[in-house]
Amino acid sequence: MAGTLSHLRVLDLTRVLAGPWSTQMLADLGADVIKVERPKLGDDTRHWGPPWVKDGDGNDTRDSAYYTSANRNKRSITIDIASPAGQQLVRELAMHADVLVENYKVGDLRRYGLSYEDLHAVNPRLVYCSVTGYGQDGPYAERPGYDFIFQGEGGLMSINGEADDKPGGGPMKTAIAVTDVLTGLNATIAILAAIEHRHLSGLGQHIDIALLDTIVHFGSNQIVSYFTNGEIPRRWGNTHPNLTPYQPFKTADGHIIIGCGNDGQFCKLCADIGREDLLADARFTTMSDRNINREVLTDQMAQTLVQHPTAHWLALLEGSDVPNGSINTYDKVFEHPQVVHRQLKVDMPHSKGGTVSTVRNPIRLSDTPVQYRYAPPLRGEHTDEILAEVLGKSALDIAGLRAAGAIEAATPGAPAPATPKGAA
Repeated sequence: MAGTLSHLRVLDLTRVLAGPWSTQMLADLGADVIKVERPKLGDDTRHWGPPWVKDGDGNDTRDSAYYTSANRNKRSITIDIASPAGQQLVRELAMHADVLVENYKVGDLRRYGLSYEDLHAVNPRLVYCSVTGYGQDGPYAERPGYDFIFQGEGGLMSINGEADDKPGGGPMKTAIAVTDVLTGLNATIAILAAIEHRHLSGLGQHIDIALLDTIVHFGSNQIVSYFTNGEIPRRWGNTHPNLTPYQPFKTADGHIIIGCGNDGQFCKLCADIGREDLLADARFTTMSDRNINREVLTDQMAQTLVQHPTAHWLALLEGSDVPNGSINTYDKVFEHPQVVHRQLKVDMPHSKGGTVSTVRNPIRLSDTPVQYRYAPPLRGEHTDEILAEVLGKSALDIAGLRAAGAIEAATPGAPAPATPKGAA
């Protein structure tokens, strides 16, 4: 079954996470994504291990799990864009593409004749998406940066982590590179919007997506509170500034998360855990009262919840109107009945034998479901295939490009290129 975006071809000149996350999303939705990589090195994250993906014999492939997480459903071609012949190949591929996504530093691709203006001239319908740290303009535009930097500069770390007066208090980044992931999603949204506009105008356009813009926007619900009352948001750890109780509690053998979003849920919680006495206390009548007296209330609840193991409380609250849940390590996540039912682990056959496991795309479409066509490719695995299929290059042409150094001479583990007719 053809995917929703199977009519689109995407030229992917990205690496690391934000750009590849976007192009993997497009690939999952059916787009033909051609990942352009540097000869010999490829995507930076191929080397961000261990852990390494294993081949069919249980040996390391030297492709990292990190790389694997963001490059499913793509085909890989190696091109040396520093060479004139390599630059010409990219231009030819761009003429046959609907979308180009890149995350080079501002101005880098212009040096190679591969800027938006350069490629718009040869393909006016091309949607060209640039993903950078700070955007295409402004005093910081040329600076490099990774996710961690933007979590700090964009304010997230000022509100993430335990409160300063608590043990371990202080700024804390998120364990997941949330700036990169969100930037990738924003890029995907922008690309689809530009494609939709192209239906009307017939023309592509340049998309400017910045990590700093993304993480600042992510903080909107805290930032608008600051705009409204002038109070700088602070760290609350695992509690909530506007809801109580809304946090994890220790149990006899672990933790349980309790989240009460209204007075009715609090009343139900007190009845379920046998603490109806809390309902008679005027300090806890309304959410506002509970927020003011949060320390007294949470201390009372903590004394009760620590008396039994997590499973006891989860069973007791099963079917309750009170949102609750356990804190799972990832091994437990993939034993969760709903995760198992939703088949969130996807095993795919790897080019070097064996299987590689990835996480299912969360988008569920009734008529054009996500298809898992390609495992994350080896570096340059599809070079010959792409040059022949997309550009109509002959085996002799491809051999010439190899001889000129425009494409990689050989990719370890990739299928061997066919010997061109007439070649020695």
